[in-house]
Formats: sequence, C-alpha cells, structure tokens
Amino acid sequence: MHTRAATETGILQSDLTVALFGTRARPRVLVVDEDPLTAQSLISIGEREGYQVVSVDDGRKAYRMLKSDADFTAAIFNMTMPNLNGVDIVRYMKTEKRLMRIPVVIVAGDHGLKLISDSFAAGALAFLPKPFTTEKLARTIGLAIGSGRIRKTQLPVGL
Repeated sequence: MHTRAATETGILQSDLTVALFGTRARPRVLVVDEDPLTAQSLISIGEREGYQVVSVDDGRKAYRMLKSDADFTAAIFNMTMPNLNGVDIVRYMKTEKRLMRIPVVIVAGDHGLKLISDSFAAGALAFLPKPFTTEKLARTIGLAIGSGRIRKTQLPVGL
C-alpha cells in the first residue's frame, strides 16, 4: 500500500516498513505469464524461496500494475503474452525512473539469438529458456534480487 505522499516522493513501501518497524518485508516479485501451469510453477518456486509473489496473466495488466505500484524487488516476464510482450514492458520500465531499478528476468520457450539479444537490449537482467528446472529458476531469481539490492545501495560516484 502506498500513500500519495510516498508515491509522489518515490518512497517504497518496503523502505517505510524498515523505517517504521525495523523489519524488512519479504521481497516482492512480479510474475507475468499467461500459461497457468508456468505461472503456478513460478509462484510456487518464488514462495518456497521466501518471496512474496504477485502474479498477473497479461502484459497490459502488468503495465497497469507497474504504473500504480513500483514496490517490486524483481520481475519475471514471459516473452509472449496477450496485449503486450515481456520485452515491451521492460522497455517501458527503463523509461520510468521509479521502475528502472527493478531487475527483470525474461522467460521464453523460443531460444533464438534474436529474442535473447532483444531481451538484453531492452534492459532485461537475465534470459531463462523454457523448460527450466526449479534450481535454475531459484538461482536466476536470487541473481535478480541480489543485483537489485546492489543497485539500490550503490552510491553515486564522488560520494
């Protein structure tokens, strides 16, 4: 939940939780996949790893959610989704200062070099080909969350 003042100043709910209560909330991960079996697999693995998973089944829903709620530690997008694909969402995220800090993993059944290079060119942190193992997914999410924490704590040059 965001307050209007917190949203306008760019303060994240997780930062408010730490400031007010001294505890860090579980990392939130946004999962966007139209395939119910893959989505459920991503949700189960994420929750088993200790993340709070928010799932939507459509690229446009993900876009709307990100416009209203930027408090995600990482995101996992399927490449091909109804209405808006994963790479397009990543491109949008990289234009918004409050969203560009969220590391994104693209998941896709197609392993073509163009798709992989397009994913990285758009700003994705990782590309995970389907089918994937539980271990690979857990490692990739951990990598994404770790990179997000590093980015958040880095100081500007000169400080």
